Parts: sequence; C-alpha cells; structure tokens
Amino acid sequence: MAGLTRRGFIGGVATTSMVMLAAPGSSRAKDNLAIKVAGYDYDRVKGIMDGRATISGADVSFHYEDIYSVNDLAFGPDKTYEVSELGLIPYVGKFINEGFRDYVLIPVFISRIFRHRNVFVRADSGIEKPEDLKGKRVGTPGYGMSANTWIRGFLKDEYGVEAADMQWIETTKSSDAGNLGRSGWSAFEEDDSSPYFLPAGFPIEQGPPGVDESELLLSGACDALITAITPIAFLEGNPAIRRLFPDVRATEQGYFRKTGLFPIMHVVGIRKDVADENPGLAMAVYNMYSAAKAFAYADLETTTSLKVSLPWATQEFEDTRELMGDDYWRYGIAANQKELELVMRYTHEQGLVERQADFRDLFHPSVLNT
Repeated sequence: MAGLTRRGFIGGVATTSMVMLAAPGSSRAKDNLAIKVAGYDYDRVKGIMDGRATISGADVSFHYEDIYSVNDLAFGPDKTYEVSELGLIPYVGKFINEGFRDYVLIPVFISRIFRHRNVFVRADSGIEKPEDLKGKRVGTPGYGMSANTWIRGFLKDEYGVEAADMQWIETTKSSDAGNLGRSGWSAFEEDDSSPYFLPAGFPIEQGPPGVDESELLLSGACDALITAITPIAFLEGNPAIRRLFPDVRATEQGYFRKTGLFPIMHVVGIRKDVADENPGLAMAVYNMYSAAKAFAYADLETTTSLKVSLPWATQEFEDTRELMGDDYWRYGIAANQKELELVMRYTHEQGLVERQADFRDLFHPSVLNT
C-alpha cells in the first residue's frame, strides 16, 4: 500500500497525516497511482498544477479542459480523467434521471458565481425590473445550465417570477463558440423530445438553426437573455443590449447579505471505479483541492508583490472577507448545505429532474462529514 497525504489547516499552516492508497490491480504498492485531473486553470487549482498541492503515493497531473469538454468526457463513453470538474446541475440531472454513477462527487465547489450579472435585456424592451420579465420572450443557449437554474431560482424566490411566466427560446449554438454537445443542458433531444420533466404546455421552443443567443436578441426574436455566457453583443458594447440589474455588484452583495448564498456552478467528481479501488482517495482529493485553495488565498493576501494583475486586489480580498467570511470560497458539506438543498429543490421544481433526491446521495460517503 502506498501512503496518501491528508491535509488539514491549523492557523493557515498545512498539516499532514497518512491514509492508504492501493495501486490498481495489486494488494501492495508497486507503481504510484496515476491521477489525471481536468478542469479550468483557476487560481484555486494553481497549487495542483504546479505540484505544491498533491497526493502522496500518486502521480497527479493537471489537464486544462473547459466545461463543455469535461461534461462530454464524463457523461460520454471516454471517462478520460480520474478526477474532473463537472457541471453540478447536469450531474444532478444525469444522476437522478439516468442513474449515472460513473463519477461520485466530493464537496469541492470549484466554480461559484453570483448570476444577477447574467440577465440581459434589449434596451428597447421596456424591461426595467425582474417582474417585467413576465410574458416576455427569453433566449438561452441551454435551459438546463447551472447558471440558468440559479437565475430561475432567485427570480422565483426573490421576485415572484416563475419559469412558466416567460416564453423560453433555446438556441442551437452559443456566442462563445462552445460545444453544447452532451453537456446535459439542452431541453431538446435530436428527435425533438425533451430529457426534462416540464409540465404539459410549458412555454419553450427551439430557436432557428445556427443562430446564437446574441444574434437572437439583436434580431428582436427575444426580449431578454438568461445565460451563463456573456453575449458577444454585450462584450462588443452594442447599445441594443444591457444588463437587467445595472449595479450588479450592489445587487449581488445585497442578495448575499439577505440569503447567505454563494451559488455553486461546478463541482469535482472522482471516477467511481478508482474511488472504489482506493477508499482513501476521495478525502485525499478533497484535501488536495483545499490545500491549493489556501495557496490562492495567500496570493491574494500578500502585499510583498502583487500576484494578481489588479492594483487593488488586496483591498478587494479584505472587503470580500469582511462581507462573506474568511473562507468565503467554501468547500465541504456542512458549509454548503443550504446551497445544496436549493439545488435539489430548484432542479425538481423547474422540471429538470423526475424526483427530488437527497443531495448527500451524490457524494462519496467518506466526505459527508466535511
């Protein structure tokens, strides 16, 4: 058996202890276990990329993949990576609706973002407040995207706007040139059926072939966009499009003050066959990511030399901690229970899944007490 490092933190200093890791196909140590990790190259994984945060007894390598690719690989036949970033909402849908069990989750919520910034409207639409979305045509490149699920959730919970109050138009491409592929976002299958459990007559249709969400809005075919993607028209400064919430920072901070929620977009999964062969691996991967996050915090905090290319990054870090707490990018089950319970409610009441499950069922048993 090979040793595998478990990291904890006491006063910001990494500590280690050992758990046991089995080399595949053997009862004792031979070669280190190869662990290929996939995902975006965030600052909070840089420690994994450069080897400062690793797993003893394993050869860990990091591979850049965008969310389209990691979802395609995980949900498709290839299963290339032992550890992979995954879209949380698509994973929930696959887990509940299709019995997907090829990856098991650990509570590393690697991508989180407040999503008020992702509601866009035509400047001449007359939409000035969230309630004005009722009865309007809303475009999206993927109805089941994690971002859209959270947006529909806060529109209902905070403003009384139901998903069925809007006429949804799902585009067949996205303006960021992403491959929607098997990512688990589309409300339509190739035969025009739906993988979701939307009520009869739910107002959703497919947009014209080859037209992305940015083009859809500019053409006047829709009044608003709800999307994880910043439309190219907005990035280019087209005056025909604007955000619904003009002061996004103030709106999102107010939402956090009121609810305590920091929306979760992506999570980390471990391929189940590898996790089953190595009982200590799930916790070791969790601790590796936690160590890498601590390095990212240290880079934000330092004033010796700025490691982030923003002049006031240190002040922003201090302000964020004052609002959201010292460990504001929270990992673990207990610290994220409210968000996880909402994910399960949102996916069910929005028709993305057949039944409402217990979020604990998604996670490896060894990490449930984190």
